[in-house]
Amino acid sequence: MRTQLAFFGSIAFSLLAWGIVTARVIWPALRGRSRADALRPLLMLHSFRFVGLAFLVPGVVAADLPAAFAQSAAYGDLVAAVLAVLSLLLLPGRAGIALVWVFNVWGTVDLFNAFYHANSTGLSPGQLGAGYFIPTLVVPLLFLTHALAFFLLVRPQPAAQALAVA
Repeated sequence: MRTQLAFFGSIAFSLLAWGIVTARVIWPALRGRSRADALRPLLMLHSFRFVGLAFLVPGVVAADLPAAFAQSAAYGDLVAAVLAVLSLLLLPGRAGIALVWVFNVWGTVDLFNAFYHANSTGLSPGQLGAGYFIPTLVVPLLFLTHALAFFLLVRPQPAAQALAVA
């Protein structure tokens, strides 16, 4: 019980800390930019989601880490990383914006799916080994930046920026 409390407490504090960083640093740096220019740093961050492949590496994680969790999380993150990179390459065009939508939906669902598999397989935080820091430190930031990306995607663009994309 203490292990679970420490694990979920770490996630909660990370979400709080990253929330403060997002509100005080990240959002102020992005809010005045065009949609494509504001999305680029978020996509760059998500291009590092290949780190989720660590869930497949024995020695980094425990040998008894549930395969259903490890494979789903690792390959889901890899797909998210590839979609982020492709989105970066296609921005600021319409295809880029469309792909950012695909990336953002995929990436968000992938994070929820990882939590689902962690719970449904009875994952113990100790089984994550060194990968413990992915859900406790990295995932809260990923959730917040997905929320920012959704906001940027639905936020009305000034007419001059909308014409530049066309």
